[in-house]
Amino acid sequence: MDLENVKIQKRLSALRGVMKEKNVDFYVVPTADFHGSEYVNDYFKVREFLCGFTGSAGTLAVWQDGAALWTDGRYFIQAATELEGTGVTLMKMREEGVPTIEEFLAEKMEEGQTLGFDGRTISEKEGKEFEAKLKDKNIRFSYEEDLADTIWTERPAFPAGEAFLVSEEIMGKTIAQKANDVRKKLKELGAKSTLLTKLDDIAWFLNLRGCDVECNPVVISYLYVSEEEIRFFVQDKALTDEVRAYLNIYGVAVCPYENVAEFTKSLQGEKILLDPRYCGYAIWQNVGKQNEIVDAPNPTEFLKAVKNPVELANMEKIYMADNVALTKFIYWLKQNIGKMEITEISASDKLEAFRREIPEFIELSFPTIAGYGANAAMMHYEATPECYATLEPKHFLLVDSGGQYQGGTTDVTRTIALGELSEEEIYHYTLTAAGMIQMTNAKFLYGCTGRNLDILAREPLWEKGLDYKCGTGHGVGYILNVHEGPQSLRWQYVPTNREYAFEEGMDVTNEPGVYVEGSHGIRIENVMVAKKGEKNEYGQFMHFDTLTWVPLERSAIDVKYLTDRQIEWINAYQKTVFEKLSPYLTKDEQDWLAAETAAI
Repeated sequence: MDLENVKIQKRLSALRGVMKEKNVDFYVVPTADFHGSEYVNDYFKVREFLCGFTGSAGTLAVWQDGAALWTDGRYFIQAATELEGTGVTLMKMREEGVPTIEEFLAEKMEEGQTLGFDGRTISEKEGKEFEAKLKDKNIRFSYEEDLADTIWTERPAFPAGEAFLVSEEIMGKTIAQKANDVRKKLKELGAKSTLLTKLDDIAWFLNLRGCDVECNPVVISYLYVSEEEIRFFVQDKALTDEVRAYLNIYGVAVCPYENVAEFTKSLQGEKILLDPRYCGYAIWQNVGKQNEIVDAPNPTEFLKAVKNPVELANMEKIYMADNVALTKFIYWLKQNIGKMEITEISASDKLEAFRREIPEFIELSFPTIAGYGANAAMMHYEATPECYATLEPKHFLLVDSGGQYQGGTTDVTRTIALGELSEEEIYHYTLTAAGMIQMTNAKFLYGCTGRNLDILAREPLWEKGLDYKCGTGHGVGYILNVHEGPQSLRWQYVPTNREYAFEEGMDVTNEPGVYVEGSHGIRIENVMVAKKGEKNEYGQFMHFDTLTWVPLERSAIDVKYLTDRQIEWINAYQKTVFEKLSPYLTKDEQDWLAAETAAI
């Protein structure tokens, strides 16, 4: 048996021992920190420690004679590989015949048993779903302990990086202006205060950034905002004298991070807004005992998503610099493939080196996905020193990457032809491009949500019986998380999800794809910004402007699968790519780009 699998089985056995001691029959471990973050610091990777699955999304359930992991379609291939031999069953979310974790527990648990979880890492929304499904079985909840902490003897340290300021000239608004906007929203919702638990919302509000989560420049903290005060619960070592002085200007009171539990228990008679998606179950229970809770999205989420004119102007500049870096990388790759050894890892490192030449660069916005051939079929694949592919002058390399800059956050995918392609690869690339084009060209009435628009990108694929198991697009933060809401592009209806219309100034990725297990993966991703168009008797029309200008793969496009309008769009896009990027390129790079962007 594989040594890693032996480790996993020993860890699960140790956890079951603790569960038995604590009278916990089933124990649930999400991929989460105390703040509902999508990506988490190593300290919080309890689920990965217990089962070996390294993906960024998944929930583990453990009981005395079994364990199961729920994850979504982005990770089916990866999870099947990583869980093999561990004794953990893969549950493919949203696949036919696969129960949700709540349905599974409702069927599996017996009357009067105990469900355990760390109430700081399970959101109130998730906790309520457990309550609803298990109410008929008189299930007891045990949520005040992290049972894994007792068996993870070499657990990484709790994150405590140093925060830094982002200038108001770059942010476009002061703390005072943002506080006024948030208080206005609270008043509209009938609340007197709010406790912000989501880290990027707090960073946006305070014009602060940090390093407590890899690739997400956030600070582990909580923020309480009322009509009278602002309290910032943060670790003392995170704040420099400069940051403290800045916060003091706007009357932000600094409190110890660990005091938030005591503070929430002390609140009385408040009408406080909490977002059940990001507020931990334990905090919600504390607040709910003596206060009226307004169940609503964080007011900061919407305010943050609509980029102000200063942010949009900076994004234009940063995206142009990032476009140049990626295009230079593609040129370098095509010139050197077959002449020197290039692996998925060395290619990723080279692209990062190009980005680091940009003066405003801070860090990557997420770990680069560089998948060659069949590896690209795993949507969130990440090569490791132990497992990677060497590139050859044939097939595709899919590169999904981005950077954090003083002036914006980027996210872009290009599937790069390294040489000879199969007919199927060309066919799938062309259909993917057609979907991306149709979404780019969307013209729609104000009030449309991502669920109204998602079909535009999928239609060329659905027509051929193809699909991709993820959404088409997500919002992108501003010097913040690469995945941001509330806007998104996805077709599936989820009754518990709120839907939001696209507002002018909201950005969104446009990234259809085709993924064939064991063969290849293709994704083309541009970032767009919603803008107002004409307004007439039918209402306010909207459209998208493009921020991403990186060449498409001319050799991977077969015009027989495209309409005349789609061909015209490709030629116009490629022409604009050359016009925008050529001033920043060398003569050799210009000559290559001229050929790459020639009309098809």
